[in-house]
Amino acid sequence: MKNEAYLHSLLPPVSKEIKELENYARQHKVPIMEPLGIDFLMQLIRIHKPDRILEIGTAIGYSALRMLEAYPIAEIVTIERDFVRYEEAKKHFKSFGKEDRIQLIHGDALAVQDEVAESGWFDLIFIDAAKGKYEEFFNLYAPLLKDNGIIVSDNVLFKGAVANSEQAPERLQKIASKVRTFNQLLKDNKNYHTSIVPIGDGVAITVKA
Repeated sequence: MKNEAYLHSLLPPVSKEIKELENYARQHKVPIMEPLGIDFLMQLIRIHKPDRILEIGTAIGYSALRMLEAYPIAEIVTIERDFVRYEEAKKHFKSFGKEDRIQLIHGDALAVQDEVAESGWFDLIFIDAAKGKYEEFFNLYAPLLKDNGIIVSDNVLFKGAVANSEQAPERLQKIASKVRTFNQLLKDNKNYHTSIVPIGDGVAITVKA
C-alpha cells in the first residue's frame, strides 16, 4: 500500500474537464479505469502509437478520451451496450471535441463483430467490459489485431478476488473464477505472449507470438 500511495503521488495532474468526468463517474457509480491503470495504459499508447484502437466497453467515454489524450491522432472504435451509457459517452465525446476521432457503436460486443470488422484492422484492442465474457471478447476480436498489435485487458486481478478467491465476498467469486480462467487461457495460448502487471486492478498485455 505504501508503494501504491507513493505511485499515486507521482501521477501527473489532469485537466479540469477530465477531473469533472472522474467526479461524474464517482458520483454516478460508473466504473472507470483506476488512476494508476489509466496512466499505465496511456504510457503504453505513447510507446506503441496505435493508429487504430478498438475499445470493448465504452461506459461514459473516459478511457477513450484518455487514450486520445495520449495519442491525439489515433482513431478509436468503441462499443457500449447500455443505451444510457452510450448516450453519456456521445455527449462527452462531443463536449471534448473528439467525436470526429471516435466511432461509437451501440450494441453488445458479442453481436456487432461484423460492423466492427468493416472498419478494418486494429493496432490495439482494449478490453474493459463484462468481466465474465473476457474470453469470448478475446476470441471474437483478436483476429482483427494487426501482427504487431497488442491487446490490453483491464481488471484481470479483479479487486484481489482472482488471487484470493476463497477470501473474496461470495458475490465476486463467480466472476473472479471466470477472470482467473481467462488469465490462464492467455498464459497457455501458444499464439500469444501475455504479461500481467499488478497495477490498478490488474492489466494484462498480450502480443502475438
